[in-house]
Amino acid sequence: MTVEVTDVPEAKRYEARVDGETKVAGVAQYIRTTELIAFVHTEVEVAYEGVGVGSTLARTALDEARAANLRVLATCPFFAGWINRHPEYQDLLYQSRSRVSD
Repeated sequence: MTVEVTDVPEAKRYEARVDGETKVAGVAQYIRTTELIAFVHTEVEVAYEGVGVGSTLARTALDEARAANLRVLATCPFFAGWINRHPEYQDLLYQSRSRVSD
């Protein structure tokens, strides 16, 4: 099985397709600024759960964030968990520089 992931900036999401199909197998929605990309929601079609579509979405999106020198805010539970299980991507995580406290 081949998973192809494409960034679709006008839809603010990455889309995954399997074996050249036109049907979208999974998406990772994001909000992007010049310095940061926040992954806010990931969804994989039931037929493609557990076969690596979500992992390929995450890996591709994070590799592209690294290449663009973006920090990553993983508000999506899937992305947060995936990064937690893959320490080689933890250096991408956004760290607040604010010293303001309540």
